[in-house]
Amino acid sequence: MTDETPPILSGKAYDTPSAFTPESLLREARRQKGAEIEPVPAVCLLDPDGDMVRRLLAEGRARPHEGWVCYHTDLYVFEAEGITFGIVACAVGSAFAVLVAEELFVSGCQLLISITSAGQLAAPQEPPYFVLIDRAVRDEGTSYHYQPPARHSDAPENLPGALDGAFDGLAVPVVRGAAWTTDAPFRETQANIDAMTAEGYLAVEMEAAALYAFARARDRRVVCFAHVTNQMGQVEGDFEKGEAEGTHDALALAARVAAVMWPDLPDPSVPSPGT
Repeated sequence: MTDETPPILSGKAYDTPSAFTPESLLREARRQKGAEIEPVPAVCLLDPDGDMVRRLLAEGRARPHEGWVCYHTDLYVFEAEGITFGIVACAVGSAFAVLVAEELFVSGCQLLISITSAGQLAAPQEPPYFVLIDRAVRDEGTSYHYQPPARHSDAPENLPGALDGAFDGLAVPVVRGAAWTTDAPFRETQANIDAMTAEGYLAVEMEAAALYAFARARDRRVVCFAHVTNQMGQVEGDFEKGEAEGTHDALALAARVAAVMWPDLPDPSVPSPGT
């Protein structure tokens, strides 16, 4: 009899290492490009919308990281609050975000911050605001390759709590709560939206569940924020992030996270490339 279990839910061998690794990919990319190993900054950002990178480049604050050999992305470096950050733009969706995260962490990253725009579900206030995501519904595929099936991916243990009080005084509020991660944004039916809203989920986005499953499986420090800016196009004048596309607020948020977490990073002044 044929096994009708969907492949996404079976045969994953979670304790078995992958035959294809980010280390081997980057090794061959460096060979092809004639690049030397150059560690990335200890603190890196994922900027799925690309607005932060575009703003930093327009203001002359960011420079390319010459040692980043990822085939799919560019890594930029900038300074804020005395800390050097790496930032990658437009890694949208669970699979792409985790691909980049895997490569960053074997290249010297010690803390990864993801700040993605998101649709509003349960409404603590009017957009824009940020949600510090402490768990995410796994309505995508990538997380099932890192963790056994379950409803949620949880943030790395103790990480959200370490940020209590860190955002006092920021121009845009930060609330803590759960999100819905989907990999099919144009299949967010009204029935889906109503159900997730009724269960108290604050936002819908595309990366957090997979990034948290990866973080738990690999023992990595990852923190995800939803920048709630829209109601999924259901009202006029939607998708407004605020001044400068919300980039100043997002960068201020990232700087606060880094300032709190920096002292606890392992050897933050000497990141290891791991390759």
